[in-house]
Amino acid sequence: MENRRDREEKTLIVVSSVTYALKGRDLLFARGIKSYVERLPRTRENGCGYGLYVPRRAEEAERILRAAGVRVLYRAERGASS
Repeated sequence: MENRRDREEKTLIVVSSVTYALKGRDLLFARGIKSYVERLPRTRENGCGYGLYVPRRAEEAERILRAAGVRVLYRAERGASS
């Protein structure tokens, strides 16, 4: 039986800048959470954005980022598009 924690998620944690994305990636790595910086498509509302793809432990990752002062804008499903 598959454990929910072992399943790969498709969570993208969107942050306000590339600086926060890189800082966040390093913070999560130091705590044993893999994450990958991704550039998001340009939109009219917010220009270019950056996010952290977190395949596992996304809830925990978001808590760590917020506690460290990383400006998290929102969370989305990776690959979800129109």
